[in-house]
Amino acid sequence: MSQVEDIKARLDIVELIREYITVKAVGANFQALCPFHHEKTPSFVISPEKQIWHCFGCGRGGDVLSFVMEMENLGFGETLRLLAPKAGITLRYEDSNNYSQRNRLLDILDLAGKYFTHQLGQNSKGLECREYLLARGLSEETIKDWQLGYSPETRGLIDFLGTRPKLGKKYTPEEIFLAGLALKNESGQYYERFRDRIMFPIWDINNNIIAFTARVNPLKEASEKLGKYINSPQTEVYDKSQVLFALNRAKKNIKKENLAIIVEGQMDAISAHQHGFSNVVASSGTALSSAQLKLIKRFTSNIALAFDMDKAGQMAADRGLKEAMTQDFNIKVIILPNGKDPDECLRNNPADFKTALTDAPTMMEYYFNQIKKEFDFTKIAERKLAVAKLLNMIAKLANKIEEDFWLKTISAAADVPENILRETVKNALAKVQPGSSKETPLVNLPQASLSREERMSELFLSLLLKFPDFLEYSLNNLDPDYLVGEPYQLFYRNLIIYYNKTTVLDYQSFREYLMNQDESLGPLLDKISLLGDKDFYDYTPANIKNEIIKIIIDLKKSYWQAEIKVIEKELAQAEPDGNKDRVGVLMSDLKILNDKLRQIQIANYD
Repeated sequence: MSQVEDIKARLDIVELIREYITVKAVGANFQALCPFHHEKTPSFVISPEKQIWHCFGCGRGGDVLSFVMEMENLGFGETLRLLAPKAGITLRYEDSNNYSQRNRLLDILDLAGKYFTHQLGQNSKGLECREYLLARGLSEETIKDWQLGYSPETRGLIDFLGTRPKLGKKYTPEEIFLAGLALKNESGQYYERFRDRIMFPIWDINNNIIAFTARVNPLKEASEKLGKYINSPQTEVYDKSQVLFALNRAKKNIKKENLAIIVEGQMDAISAHQHGFSNVVASSGTALSSAQLKLIKRFTSNIALAFDMDKAGQMAADRGLKEAMTQDFNIKVIILPNGKDPDECLRNNPADFKTALTDAPTMMEYYFNQIKKEFDFTKIAERKLAVAKLLNMIAKLANKIEEDFWLKTISAAADVPENILRETVKNALAKVQPGSSKETPLVNLPQASLSREERMSELFLSLLLKFPDFLEYSLNNLDPDYLVGEPYQLFYRNLIIYYNKTTVLDYQSFREYLMNQDESLGPLLDKISLLGDKDFYDYTPANIKNEIIKIIIDLKKSYWQAEIKVIEKELAQAEPDGNKDRVGVLMSDLKILNDKLRQIQIANYD
């Protein structure tokens, strides 16, 4: 029996199809609504005896392999790779010419995952990182189950992957580079991308490791220049906008619970699963994309967002809300009462997270409350902007009853006649072209002016584009989190990734790269580069270096001052409650931040 026939023989077609759609027994066979076309009456039939399926509505049919190929949009080889573990079979590839580069990259990443896992338990610094994970509340079982690992400081991964005699094949440095695990210097030599970091594997929905997130060794956190977290670059097998962390594990429970809980960070997702919330996935710190929501739509139309309770988290939630509305999701927003992120909330008291989930307001309730906090309805200009924002959101609602309720609510809150609000929505919707994916504003919104920190972030980026000789220095001295404004942070992160891959900055090549990541970044690049030409056309290299140093110092000071305010606010809440442990932690964090601020102020003065 061939490997293909062996896989088909070991799999139950009914049970496998049941992982994707709801099936019901009808006589000796099973029926379902066809997943490949819209229908109200089931015409999709599965024969357990013959191990085949056929839809009498659209005419599609085949065996277990063809079903998975259709559902997952995979090629034949990738489908075998997905189904072989389910069948308990290890694939053998006798003809290496038929083994695609994609599969070789997946093999490299799988072996890298095993290497990192081994290092976490054997390397001396890896053992220190393991202790950190345990101190963060992860169990030994969780660390093992999620294949968390450690990347050593010294060269080792490239050598490990380059000599694999037991597997009958080895991988070249160039292949390791294409898998996102290596970098190349100016002389053409390859070296490890991830060094002295805790490694979090990222899987696709089919349980293949496709990338890694790497957290700095906690003992080096204060001195780290590249950032607390760095991620694999986009590769042939990894596109962050197409992946949700932990969806491979959560998809069955999402379908069972008919709900997907979406968090931002990978530690949030892992912690949630450890505490029994097995329908949780993570967006990995980015706003939800259309592709990610389509993945979730396979399993449920209900989502609950549990993003960090800070400004960045709120912005990500807002963008995710709007994107989810266009795909007709039922949306709730989890407001965490204890801790700024789900991981901290779960570690403090898992019951709080469960209560927050139960009490989660609907998307419009959440958005309305946010607008009321942000704007002063007693001031005409702010009331006008608030109403415009709310109407823009209401225009996306498909349910007329819900729309009616919120128009009445806004009318009462803003003291604006209901008929005016209805007419505004009606006229604006009439201008939207059918099938348009663009968001059409209902009223002209006042152009928001940039804050001082946003202006500094913009100037910093314009300097780097106009004077790329200072890129290396800047990338090593300022983390993206210190920039203010989500577009600027996103732009800077992509600039770092692009420069680390190319070591040069070619404008047209960089623009094409940005457009492939996010179409909004191309116009932003144009704007920022023109700003550099306008404001710094007569600057000398000495002027530029001084300007960059000044901006870096100012952005860091601003970031730490904001962090200090957050901690002081938490202290004001923790002290009356008599929470001595929490107060102690906050006081320690406050001292570290004040020391950083004092040192950079002294450095600036000198």
